[in-house]
Amino acid sequence: MKIMIASDIHGSAYYLRQLLDQYHAEQPDKMLLLGDLLYHGPRNDLPDGYAPKEVVELLNGMKEDILCVRGNCDTDVDQMVLEFPILADYCILYEQGHMIFATHGHIHNTACPPMLKAGDILLHGHTHIPAAEAFGGSYYLNPGSVSIPKEGSSHSYLILEDGIFTWKNLSGTAYRKFDIRQEESCIQE
Repeated sequence: MKIMIASDIHGSAYYLRQLLDQYHAEQPDKMLLLGDLLYHGPRNDLPDGYAPKEVVELLNGMKEDILCVRGNCDTDVDQMVLEFPILADYCILYEQGHMIFATHGHIHNTACPPMLKAGDILLHGHTHIPAAEAFGGSYYLNPGSVSIPKEGSSHSYLILEDGIFTWKNLSGTAYRKFDIRQEESCIQE
């Protein structure tokens, strides 16, 4: 199965359209959204193309293809306009014998991790910074932000296919890989 993973759209129809262009080019089986879909939050500036109603329309148009977890900026009111579930705190996927604990990152993160076994993956957004790093025998991965990247990172997303996570910018250019089948040399820039 091929999954596109993205986080922190924060109401930007402008960047969501770019992500959806890549979605159509990549043709994944599902899109996993790691929260913060509509609202920019009090600590962030408005992203380019801030238009939450357009984001709702675009996402609802592909609701059958979306898996989603709740971000700290997502509310019950957002669920009232979105036609797919967004209020789960996490979801669990399995890939190549490894558990992937997918969440937003404001509750479960490397400082407060869920129960993980060696080699399992904590996947979250929230920081707006792409990451692939080992911690406590497990791995932490972050796709970065679609609309408000931080620390000089690109507007980005992940593709998971055949045990390989690939970070890509919104033009579709790959810039990092993580192969969960190669535990010692899995993080490549």
